[in-house]
Amino acid sequence: MPKHLIEQQLEKRILIIDGAMGTMIQNADLSAEDFGGEEYDGCNEYLNIIRPDVLEGVHDAYLEAGADIICTNTFGGTPVVLDEYGLGHRAAEINKKRSKSPKSAKRNIRRRNGRALLRVHSARRRKLCR
Repeated sequence: MPKHLIEQQLEKRILIIDGAMGTMIQNADLSAEDFGGEEYDGCNEYLNIIRPDVLEGVHDAYLEAGADIICTNTFGGTPVVLDEYGLGHRAAEINKKRSKSPKSAKRNIRRRNGRALLRVHSARRRKLCR
């Protein structure tokens, strides 16, 4: 069975995973309006829909800092968590939107420095870090 790209890269070098998405979002000093209103204030996953530019900025910052692996903004993207904001029924849409988005940041960095970069869904990141 062929090795996964992560395994192939780990045989060559140490890989660096991006940092805390939530901390970077907090550092962006967003208002309730940036989240789509008071009822969504603090729902980082809803930014996937209404402010993807903020998340692209986070990914760009981590890639510029040397991260090889970037994770999607889907940590709290389950229907149960999103129901706290009345968005549980949109979980699939929210997660799908973000899972595609890091590709553009990854392509931009790859063109600049030639490194192999990997995109990982947040749930898989937890498995990587065990």
